Amino acid sequence: MKFRKIVLAAVAAGLLAAIAGCKEKAPDHIRIAMVVKNLGNGFFDAAHTGALDAAKELKNVEIIYTGPTTPSAEGQIEIVNSLISQKVDAIIISANDPNALVPIAKKAMARGIKVVSFDSGLAKDGRMMQLNPSNADLIGLKQIQMASDAIGGQGEIAILSASAQATNQNIWIGVMKKVLEQPEFNKMKLVTVAYGDDQSDKSYREAIGLLRSYPHLKAIISPTTVGINAASKAVVDEHLVGKVFVTGLGLPSEMAGHVKSGAVREFAIWNPIDLGYAATYAAYDFVKKQPGAQAGGSISAGRMGSIAIDANGEAAMAPPFTYNKGNVDQFSKIF
Repeated sequence: MKFRKIVLAAVAAGLLAAIAGCKEKAPDHIRIAMVVKNLGNGFFDAAHTGALDAAKELKNVEIIYTGPTTPSAEGQIEIVNSLISQKVDAIIISANDPNALVPIAKKAMARGIKVVSFDSGLAKDGRMMQLNPSNADLIGLKQIQMASDAIGGQGEIAILSASAQATNQNIWIGVMKKVLEQPEFNKMKLVTVAYGDDQSDKSYREAIGLLRSYPHLKAIISPTTVGINAASKAVVDEHLVGKVFVTGLGLPSEMAGHVKSGAVREFAIWNPIDLGYAATYAAYDFVKKQPGAQAGGSISAGRMGSIAIDANGEAAMAPPFTYNKGNVDQFSKIF
């Protein structure tokens, strides 16, 4: 019996030592959750790759990649609530709704979790920083310019967006509408804005609807990787290649075939790998309470250099890059 007590005491002491050891190591192991609009989206898969690259460089970072199966605020709220229970150190999120997610994001921050939004931002009260892939004015102007170049500067155009609540989409659409008021583009007419909710099937159906409802349509602008892919397929299936052009924001790996088919003359996108990479570094700086991790400061983003944060807690990476038949194959091998 005495021997049994000694063994039990030794086991208990070992367990206590292990727990103590875990407590000492816990601060060095940082868990960052990346919550995307929806799983199975090539753009966010590429952003995940960038996050993993950053985690390797930072050495003590674990990336939890998650998101709803379909893009909805409700799905993201449920996921964030679960992450709060898991006591992650930081959450990087591309929001399906800028306002609906604020209460759960505030709950996370109240528990000490650092919340950084990227791509599609949260309202200011729901995050510590928003990392924009580019400047909204440049993105909006770029898409109108590409459409104008494709159709000779005149004719009817339509926009195929993601969800009606998507922060970034709505900002870019607002910019595009203002750009169309400029004399340079006054011969182009925006006939409607359709929403495919970033779902391939719905985006395809919406694109088909645009093509059939507006027989004089010359171009479809889709500022979403899911929508531009679906719209390009719709133009091919409706035998309208050369009559209707598609442009917007897309992934080279998904758009190379559409450029070759002639449905797309050119499109643009920033590098989502770099976006996920920079967002991870930003979250890390906030977790580590770096002096620059605040409004008016700057984050150190590894190979992306220093990224300034404005007074509203927003930062921007770079202008969108144009892809066409001259370079799409090269970049399609990367993302």
